Amino acid sequence: MPDPLYQQLATRYREAIHAGTLAPGDRMPSVRTLMGLHEVSLSTALQACRELEAAGLLEARPRSGYFVCAPARPALRPLAEPDLSLPDADLLAGQFAGIHARISSIMASWQRHEIHVDFGGAFCAPALYPNEALRTAATRAMRRYPDLYGHVVQADGHAPFRVAVARHAMRARIRIAPEDIAITYGCTEALHVALRAVTSPGDAVAVESPTYYGLLQTLESLGLRAVEVPCSPQTGISLEALELAARTHADIKALVVVPNLQNPLGCIMPDANKARLVAWCEERGLPLIEDDCFSGTVDDDVPLAALKAWDTTGNVIYCASLNKVLAPGLRLGWMTAGKWQARVEMLKINMSRPNELLPQIIAADFMHDGAFERHLRRLRVQLRGQREWVAGKIARTFPEGTRLTLPRGGMHLWIALPEGLSSSRIADRALQEGIRVLPGAMFSNSTRYDGYLRVNCGTPRSDTIERALDRLAAIVMRDER
Repeated sequence: MPDPLYQQLATRYREAIHAGTLAPGDRMPSVRTLMGLHEVSLSTALQACRELEAAGLLEARPRSGYFVCAPARPALRPLAEPDLSLPDADLLAGQFAGIHARISSIMASWQRHEIHVDFGGAFCAPALYPNEALRTAATRAMRRYPDLYGHVVQADGHAPFRVAVARHAMRARIRIAPEDIAITYGCTEALHVALRAVTSPGDAVAVESPTYYGLLQTLESLGLRAVEVPCSPQTGISLEALELAARTHADIKALVVVPNLQNPLGCIMPDANKARLVAWCEERGLPLIEDDCFSGTVDDDVPLAALKAWDTTGNVIYCASLNKVLAPGLRLGWMTAGKWQARVEMLKINMSRPNELLPQIIAADFMHDGAFERHLRRLRVQLRGQREWVAGKIARTFPEGTRLTLPRGGMHLWIALPEGLSSSRIADRALQEGIRVLPGAMFSNSTRYDGYLRVNCGTPRSDTIERALDRLAAIVMRDER
């Protein structure tokens, strides 16, 4: 099903603004002109203009109409590329994670303050998820299975959900049978099971740098050493640096990567790099664990391909979830593990037993008739506007020297602060004012990312969000002085 007409119209003018056809300060065609040019209703024309205004691309002037926004100062420069061929020694040291104490201290500080605005998570606002449709699906499920809670859950879960997952995976060019899917409690459990399947305590595991702090915690909990491999903000993990890491550490037993909309950078690995990486790991017999939680939010109409699409030997363990894109409350993830499938299924059952059936039934109901695809289209449009607006706000209010690469999807921004500023100090001060952001120090065992912040864009624009961003900018400006 195509996007609503107002979104199609907004997209056309968004592209014209980005291409420079409509320059800052230009008058937007009037609402009545839009109605005539595109043969749309007054409501459609107004909705399109309001969507562009919410994205920070248009501004309404009293009695004058809409104008293309002129930025207060030039757009932020993109994030600088690290030297990917010569990673720092501290990243390649193969450290036992040791990050739990640091993260626990940060999280404990959250409990001591009342949080009014949360820019720290990697989820959308509840209103962006299809709550009403999921409630309806839950009601249907309980009518269909009135004695659901009186039955033991089978190890392989709800067959229609696994069918729905297998069909959805085709978007990422993955061809799998439903019986090759293991259901998990989100992607975190899938990663935990995958690592247990291919490593032993004391082994080294190569990860991206920066990387999601939850992965570093998982490595520490399993007694594994993290070897951090630098990433490009544009193209993802450096294959050259990975080669150097493998030569430095003969005991690397697995590699964990997020090729699509990496957390926290938001970068997307080119398909050529994906193919090279899969082949490189296959040649060395190195298990490749793929984390794919955000690819459903990519701006493009063409879905992103997974690393698993190039896997011909079962060497890629693919892990994904519905937590970010459909419903955090369902806690549904899945994995397909190729040559390790039998071991993964055994570990999953012994770790946490089968997942509850009701969430699987609800998700299968929602996914089977196209409702999920329609939801993803709406979500992508909404998140794109929110990211662009937050990025524009940061460009106008943060001090000179701030850098940002606007990602093509996802729900967060990775911001490089001007030289000399500490994101840990800024995050502490923001927390005292009820604003939560994540300091860069959470995303590495080293201290190299203390000059970065991760800011969530999953909440729609509002006066509350705008005021909180203004306060955050003021804190950053004060820290610079």
